[in-house]
Amino acid sequence: MISLTVPVFNEREALGPLLQKVQTTMRQHFPENWEIIFVNDGSQDGSTELLDALALQNPEVKVVHLRRNYGQTAAMMAGFDFATGDIIIPLDGDGQNDPQDIPRIVAKLDEGFEVCSGWRKDRQDNALQRNLPSILANKLISAVSGVQLHDFGCSLKAYRAEVIKGVRLYGEMHRFLPIYAKWHGARICELPVSHHARKTGHSKYGLERVLKVVMDLLTVRFLDKYMLKPMYLFGFWGFLFFIASIVFAAWAVYMRFHGYFFTGTPLPMMTVFSFMTGVICVLMGLLAEMITRTFHESQNKSIYLVRKTRNCEGQAGSV
Repeated sequence: MISLTVPVFNEREALGPLLQKVQTTMRQHFPENWEIIFVNDGSQDGSTELLDALALQNPEVKVVHLRRNYGQTAAMMAGFDFATGDIIIPLDGDGQNDPQDIPRIVAKLDEGFEVCSGWRKDRQDNALQRNLPSILANKLISAVSGVQLHDFGCSLKAYRAEVIKGVRLYGEMHRFLPIYAKWHGARICELPVSHHARKTGHSKYGLERVLKVVMDLLTVRFLDKYMLKPMYLFGFWGFLFFIASIVFAAWAVYMRFHGYFFTGTPLPMMTVFSFMTGVICVLMGLLAEMITRTFHESQNKSIYLVRKTRNCEGQAGSV
């Protein structure tokens, strides 16, 4: 069984054409062995009614309506939770992914890989606003994580269900799923896929997403290196501050013996306090991320709430 998951937020005009393309491809290559799960992430453009109608007309269509807009990561997690297939493939709801690439990426899993990541080699997006920041972010993520992929942001990926069913995502961590899979020993490959220009709606992302990627990457790096031994990180910085305090004290004494008063200028104090405040903020942010992760995993607390579902009877969370 192959489960396709599609997060949807105000994509009413794209949903019908997307489903038609998916049905054409899946019925040709995987007849009667697939499902598609639309996760309505609080849409307000009429997507709710359209998705209900599509589910009524097509038994392979499942719909999960979230109570409000929780974001793409939560919508993807809801799709994974309601998926019943042993292969899970996320798709964007805007129609920019090409369903005809699905048989190719599934074939890569048959070669022994647990994850096949799509690569939008010829990306049809705004070069300055989307493409350039994406290239820089992907290079940074590859360098920091050690997982060498050209396109972490491409939603079109194929996962063996056992690789991601135990992963709990929060925040905006969906782009780092291949990294989580790598931590679990998954074999990962990459395959160039088609990418179409957006024909309906508008992009939900801009340049501000680059900063979010950097902050999330910092969190992932922290979880990878220091989740089980955070004292290594905090102790390292504590040691540096201890050395710095000795250096500053010695410098102040030296300056005093050469005729300068400790209160002669506020600049040294301003520099030290500004630097320490910045570092403390970063470390507190990392600590908060660890606490958040523990909170969600230890209590098995969901990051989304479901309002209603269609064609999902008998599954956990269905109403």
